[in-house]
Amino acid sequence: MKKCIYILEDNDDIRELISFLLTEENYDVKSYPTVKSFQNKMLYSHPDMVILDVMLTDGNGIDVCDELKGNTRTNDIPILMMSAHSHGHDIKQKCDVDDFISKPFDIDDFVKRVGTYLH
Repeated sequence: MKKCIYILEDNDDIRELISFLLTEENYDVKSYPTVKSFQNKMLYSHPDMVILDVMLTDGNGIDVCDELKGNTRTNDIPILMMSAHSHGHDIKQKCDVDDFISKPFDIDDFVKRVGTYLH
């Protein structure tokens, strides 16, 4: 069975690129442009991994990370956060994120990091 990854990214181009890359790696990918659409889906599902952007149009990834890690139903899901404006050290002090990658990122490094949590 394919591993399922949820992506919360408000930039259409980045969201589509990441979705394409991970689908090519044989993952089941679901992507969401808003915090609200992501949270609605999370009420009834449990993906194998979540990828979050930090800065979103209707919220921020740090709050979403805190919600997921603070909930016993979802606290075991690995979370990879990404940002063009924040640094990994700063993000890891603000929430219990499993990994962080800066934008722009190396595609091979990104795919490798995702694979680390799903294999």
